[in-house]
Amino acid sequence: MEITWYGHSCFRLVERGLATVVTDPYDHRVTGYDALKLRADIVTISHDHPSHNFIEGVKGVEHLITGPGEFEIGGVFVTGVQTNHRSGKEDTLRNTLYVFDYNGITVAHLGDVNHVPTQTEVEALETVNVLLVPVGDGASLNAAKAAEVISLIDPNYVIPMHYQTPGCMLKLDPISKFLKEMGLTDVETMPSLKISGNSSLPEDTRVVILDYQHG
Repeated sequence: MEITWYGHSCFRLVERGLATVVTDPYDHRVTGYDALKLRADIVTISHDHPSHNFIEGVKGVEHLITGPGEFEIGGVFVTGVQTNHRSGKEDTLRNTLYVFDYNGITVAHLGDVNHVPTQTEVEALETVNVLLVPVGDGASLNAAKAAEVISLIDPNYVIPMHYQTPGCMLKLDPISKFLKEMGLTDVETMPSLKISGNSSLPEDTRVVILDYQHG
């Protein structure tokens, strides 16, 4: 399968013969990134905000998923789990994280999760091969919390998202803050992440930074 990043929290997941997924398409007028011109069978929305819910940026969509549940579409199993429940006396932003199962390769997109999950919540996700995790603070995880989440979930690959880039107008922390928190200096950067099967997965967690692809 192939995972491509289009900026902010928007990814496209592709595998030959299976449904194509786009996560959290954004309104470019809000994020500052280029206008999206993507096609997908499935679009998932983590929460209702124009930087995450602009379905007009994706063509050919047959299935829109906006909340928790279990779905099987085009050979892809999708599990949505609601997070960001009531915090103290105030309601926090409603968020849905999604786990996508492509022939046994699992990808978890955390959306704008804003807390470190409990052990019970982590166990409910089962095995996560690729973790798409927000790292730039704002309404979601900061670098320290993101590092804690990664250690709990223990995925094979980590792909950071939701951070400041030269093209982003949103007020977020830069990726350097996350890399420092993780103790990393030399990190792979690539146009997309391609996984040929479970046997190709690294044993130790590997952080991969994806180049922003113009949508």
